Amino acid sequence: MTPTGEITYRDLRTLDELRRVVELEMIIWEYTDAEDAVPVPILAINVKRGGILVGAFDASDVMVGFAYSMPGLRDGRLVQWSHMLGVLDGYRSLGLGRALKLEQRQRALAMDVEVIEWTFDPMQAMNAHLNLSKLGAVIEEYAENIYGESSSALHRGTPTDRFVAVWRLASPRVTERLAGRAADRPPGDAASTARIPRINDAQMAGEWLACGTWNATLEDSRLRVEIPVGFTEMQQSSPDAARAWRMASRDIFTTYLPRGYLVTEFVLDRDAGRGWYILER
Repeated sequence: MTPTGEITYRDLRTLDELRRVVELEMIIWEYTDAEDAVPVPILAINVKRGGILVGAFDASDVMVGFAYSMPGLRDGRLVQWSHMLGVLDGYRSLGLGRALKLEQRQRALAMDVEVIEWTFDPMQAMNAHLNLSKLGAVIEEYAENIYGESSSALHRGTPTDRFVAVWRLASPRVTERLAGRAADRPPGDAASTARIPRINDAQMAGEWLACGTWNATLEDSRLRVEIPVGFTEMQQSSPDAARAWRMASRDIFTTYLPRGYLVTEFVLDRDAGRGWYILER
């Protein structure tokens, strides 16, 4: 699909709009089993009782993306749990992911909700860059195989381990990131990142980056973890390498997060095709 004209955003309410959301779920996540998609009745009840479902439309009024969240509780306080955000392939270079999150944030704040949470795959570098560096979310929790087996080709072959992102909508960190300021972030270039102690030793092994050994005993206030760029392609072309990364990164994050570290940043070196998470106490 080719982008056409200006993108507009609106809340989704009608059954036809909800059916289109389900169609987009099947296309974007490449599900082969319809049971993996959130069905129309669940969407309909959620938007009736506090859920947020916003669509992105091109100039022809064709829905090309959406963001969906539902009400939840965290420590006894109301939050929104953002279950899905998807954009059609031909529109992903237009910044629609960030724009949809901003639409979601605006609606949550209007409800007096100050926190949105969601999961994302720790091995997806571009999602990490958006969620941490651009939006200002932080990671406090690692969930192992949270969704179980999936029919999506994007998930197949490795456990569905996920970070839980916490987005404190009105915090100084978030407002600074959204305004283009980032006083709290470490240096964002690869050379400066290289001075931060590294947890894992990642080296090229043939076509793909391999994790190698990692250190479980570091106690510095700031640490870094490297991950490969292009994990989806790795899953498809080299599933053994992808699974090795999944299990190694699981061990790293489930070791360091319980010690009081947060994942606060993702530094992406696009030219080199490498990326690093920054952990801070």
